[in-house]
Order: sequence, then C-alpha cells, then structure tokens
Amino acid sequence: MGKPYQVTAELFHTRGHAAGTEPNELSSTMPFRRLRPRLAWGPTLLALSMQPLWAADPGPDLFNAIKKATGSKVQLNFEMRSRIELRNPGEFGRTLSTHANFMRTRLGLTYTPTPWIRFTGLGQDSRAPFLGRTAPGTMRDPFDVQESYFEILPAAKTGPGGDLGRRMVQYGDTRLIGAPQWAYTARTYDLARAWWRTPHARFELLLVSPIKPSATSWNKPILGDRVFGTYNSWKDLWIQSVVDVYALRHTQNRPGGFTGFGRLRTDSLGFRWAGSLSKQARFTVEGILQNGRIENAPHRAYAYVGQIGYKFPLLARTMDVATEWKYASGGQSPTASHTFDQLYPAAHDKLGHEDLLGWRNVQNIRSSAVWALTPKFSLSTMFNDSWLADRTDAAYNAQGRAIARSPRGTAGSHLGRELDLFIGWKRGPYSFAGGGGYFFTGEFFRRTTPGLGQRLFYLSHTYSF
Repeated sequence: MGKPYQVTAELFHTRGHAAGTEPNELSSTMPFRRLRPRLAWGPTLLALSMQPLWAADPGPDLFNAIKKATGSKVQLNFEMRSRIELRNPGEFGRTLSTHANFMRTRLGLTYTPTPWIRFTGLGQDSRAPFLGRTAPGTMRDPFDVQESYFEILPAAKTGPGGDLGRRMVQYGDTRLIGAPQWAYTARTYDLARAWWRTPHARFELLLVSPIKPSATSWNKPILGDRVFGTYNSWKDLWIQSVVDVYALRHTQNRPGGFTGFGRLRTDSLGFRWAGSLSKQARFTVEGILQNGRIENAPHRAYAYVGQIGYKFPLLARTMDVATEWKYASGGQSPTASHTFDQLYPAAHDKLGHEDLLGWRNVQNIRSSAVWALTPKFSLSTMFNDSWLADRTDAAYNAQGRAIARSPRGTAGSHLGRELDLFIGWKRGPYSFAGGGGYFFTGEFFRRTTPGLGQRLFYLSHTYSF
C-alpha cells in the first residue's frame, strides 16, 4: 500500500508554491476545460489506492502476523481514505464552490504489555490536494498526532478504569460530544477520564478538550475550551434499552476560541433513553436543559430529540426507515440568552447529509430509509425540513457559527429542505461510498443571503485493516 500513497504525494506535492499562489476554492463558473484536468485525477487516485483489490493484499496478513507473533500484545492498524467532493456554491452563494479530493491516511499501534494497562498511538495525515497550502486546518492537517493515550484496566468488565491522553471519543448518539469520522481531519480530544463499571452500569467522570487542528504546525493542547462533568449509563433497566444521565459544564475563554467579552460557561443537564420495542422497532429520546452565563448575560436554553425506527422486508431485502424530530432553542430576552450551546457534536447526517446546519436555534424533521440490497451493499435516501426556532436569532452552521440573521425577524423562519441519495458497499478491508444531495433554500436564506441552493456530489474509497 506504500506505492499508491507515494504516487499521490508526488502528484500533489505543493513545495515551491508560495502561500496564496494557489486558489483554495474553484469557482462554479470556471470553464470545464480548466476544471476537467483537476477532476480527472480523482478516478486515477481511486484506482491506485484500490490496487490490492486485484492484486495480493499484504495488509491484513501483516496485521495478523504481528498480532500472532506478539501474543496479541501488539496490534497494527492502517487506514487510507480518498473522497472526491464537489460543493457548489458555499454559504448559499456567499463563497465560491469547493472541488477537491480529500486524502486521509492513518497508521496506528496498540501495545498491551499486561492486562491492566494498554498504550495506543495513531498518526494522521490529512490533505486537500486541489486546495493547496491555503486550505484551512479543518481541511488540511499534514502528519500529526491524532491519538496518544493509555488506559488502565481496559478489558475489565467491572470495577475501576480510566484513560489519559489524546483520543477520539463518542458519547450517546454523539449529539453533544463526538469525533465525526466523515470530517476531513476528524476531531480528537485531550482528555482525562475515570470510571467505575458494574454488570449493568458505568459511572464516569470526564474532562475533554477538543484539539484545534493547525495546517502549519503541530496540534497543541488548548485547554481554554473544555467540558468536564459526569456521564453515566445503565442498560436493561426496563426492556432492551440504555439510559444515559449526564451533567456537563462547558467553559471557553479567548485562547479557547471565545470571541465575545469575558467567557462562556454553560451547564447541561440531560438524559438519553434508547432501546428496542421489538425485533423490528426502536426508539430514542433525549433532552437537555442548560443554564450558565455567556459574557455578562445569563444563559437559559434547552434542546430535545425524538426518533422512531422500524425494519421490515422489502423484495426479500431489509428496509430500515426512521423519522426524527429535533429542536434547539434560540433567541435573546431582556434577561437571558436562549441560544442552545451544542458543545462538540459529531454532526454528520444529523440535519442533512450535506452538514449545512447545526443544532442551535433550529427545529427539524428528518426521515431516512436504508435498503440493504445485500449484506454489504446499501442504498439510502434522506429528507430534511428545517425552520428557525426563533426568527430574530441567526441560522447556525454545523460548527455552531452564525450564517445569517434577521434581527427584526422579518425574513421568515423556513430555512429549507434537503434531499439526499447515497450508496455504500463494503468488501473485506475496502469500503466504497458515493452520493449527492441538494438543499432547496427556504424564505429565510433567500432573504438574508444570495439564496442559491446547495449541491453536493462525492465519491469515496477507504482501505483499512
């Protein structure tokens, strides 16, 4: 697998280009004859990285050989992902289109010298060849440390445990804290956690601080943006279900990224209940209450989500349908701020496959259907319809930043509708995906932005062992 990646590095090596000499976005008006050579590299790169599909693949054999030779004390893992992505235009017409091939390569090692301690390290290299050196840290992060941590009593079923270091973590449905693997660089955290386990429960104390990726230097801890508190889970208390109860404090100062006066401090008290009603039906309910202070103003906000899903046979195949309603408060009153603080969500697919909106000042209905045509091949469709929760507050993107605002609330509340269609296929260590979507702008974006619809097309391939 080394050769395809070396070819990729040589094809898109940007050394010798001064900063700013390469465009970081490709205009939707660029003549196709100029755009075509750039896009032509995408299938070539996919073909190169898929070489083991028709040749001998040493990856899994190497993994198994190392594991066997060390008595499972040392485990190697590798991932190479390529995603050709075309988006036009950005910010509903405010920015140019983005056409790029996002490349992500990972190499990791886990060492378990004794049953009571385990060490894990993972290096990650993320690049956006068409965007060059001007790509931001959210799209381009040359080789850096993605994970480096140790665990105490990692395999114990009961009793104490903990971990310390840098790690990608997921909680619940990842609506508040998660590591979105769809993202170009994928969020990771500096953290310290301790827990106690019983056969039916886990009680945890946590401190997590998200890493802010830098495209020009090593990623460093910035503990001025952090969440600490407790996250506790019980399983099988009633029917086949999991109940989570958590209390989390989010603090952020200027070094941590807060742009207002003073600092942000929000307290989130929430619960999540998810389980099966039968072999075919499932449900999820989650609710969060928040208070605290943002700058000098008191903070009072809330959010909730409810989902129900059902599986049934269709033409001798499995069809999985789900409908979800979610709400996150917004707005300002004379005495408090009411815009929900979404923390660090893994936002992909939560409000549309294009990830245009965040869980702040929004109400959304989402319907999806996944048709498993074979055990390894699926066809998915998704529909989202979204409105502002408060007309005088802004619409926010997936990172929680304001896109547009109508201070008097005269632009309306309908944000728009999104329709998506995508496929997934897995064969051994290979995963393939592709699809597209279109966001039909509602009255709010038509009145506060150029109002252009948002298009996405992508084709991706992942090789991992």
